[in-house]
Amino acid sequence: MSIRLGYQIPNFSYSTPVRDLFPTVIAQAREAEAAGFDAVFVMDHFYQLPGIGEPDEPMLEAYTSLAGIATATDSIQLSALVTGNTYRNPAMLAKTVSTLDVVSGGRAVLGIGAGWFELEHQQLGFEFGTFTDRFERLDEALQIIAPMLHGERPTFEGKWYRAENAINEPRIRDDLPIMLGGGGEKKTFGLAARYADHLNVIANAVELPRKLDALAQRCEEAGRDRSTLETSFLAFVMIDEDGDKARAMQREFLLSRGVDLSALSVAERAVATDRQFVGSPDEVAEQIKTRVLDTGIDGVIVNLVANGHQPGIVELAGRTLGPLVRG
Repeated sequence: MSIRLGYQIPNFSYSTPVRDLFPTVIAQAREAEAAGFDAVFVMDHFYQLPGIGEPDEPMLEAYTSLAGIATATDSIQLSALVTGNTYRNPAMLAKTVSTLDVVSGGRAVLGIGAGWFELEHQQLGFEFGTFTDRFERLDEALQIIAPMLHGERPTFEGKWYRAENAINEPRIRDDLPIMLGGGGEKKTFGLAARYADHLNVIANAVELPRKLDALAQRCEEAGRDRSTLETSFLAFVMIDEDGDKARAMQREFLLSRGVDLSALSVAERAVATDRQFVGSPDEVAEQIKTRVLDTGIDGVIVNLVANGHQPGIVELAGRTLGPLVRG
């Protein structure tokens, strides 16, 4: 498994009839595959996230969507970025992602995290619990899921979950990759050092050097060679051949979320846009290189929240960023 360039689809508000929504998703996945992206991701949420839209905006269920994408693509890897552990029984999740692997001919990746969006839990009846609860549950879940993905039949009795000689058939392979997603330097990075093939770092770009130092510490504590754990960064990219158009998109997007860039100080603007990479292809490439890749991160997963559904934009992003991550 290697994910040096990934494409995340976070937005399903396409101003089209609902019957045309999934064809627009398929078109993006196919464009990403043709443009050389390694993987396509959907979010594992039931409501739209507050940083992107309103709760009642369109949001598709992740694994149903990934199975649909699998039948319309040939080679691109498929994952949630990332599965909320709190939404599914761990043995059921192992079965779900293994089935996606079979459906896709061996292209599934299990992206997983502790879960965080309280409104979904509250309104849909999922137990949320404390921060500590959620990470205890993730740790226990991985002690069931990882063996099941690797062809074992785990028996486990924990505080939150149990399994007894859990069978997971059929499987295409015994090394289905696990990706952890998050920014927690102790808990998330510690679990990644123990269980993951890949860590997607969710953080502000300015924090990346510190995050990578912490990851190295967690790997050392786990007795793991840090170089065996691939890393990536999730970037919000707004790109257009005309850099001024891209910056206008950024202003409009942030205004829709209640942020007026023109009213912010230089320091406030830097904080508000730290995860955003905006401009022409050359400008975006330079920003990704200097702010992300030069810190030592292996790859980048981009979403194109403002215009990724427009034909040609995913291809433009792939053409722009592919050479950076492939050397």
